[in-house]
Amino acid sequence: MNLTINQEYWNELKTKLRKKYPQLQDIDFQHKEGEEESMLRMIEYKLRKSKEQMKEIIADL
Repeated sequence: MNLTINQEYWNELKTKLRKKYPQLQDIDFQHKEGEEESMLRMIEYKLRKSKEQMKEIIADL
């Protein structure tokens, strides 16, 4: 996905993803700086979404 997320945008995105997908938990959003792609792959897996679907979801939020 090649994504770098600044903290302000990340907090907003995390809140919107939680509202849309209540099955996501705090642990699903934990990541170290520079490891956003790894975290997003785990969220993709948990939601059973493809990389392309995840890109669309984030763009729509």
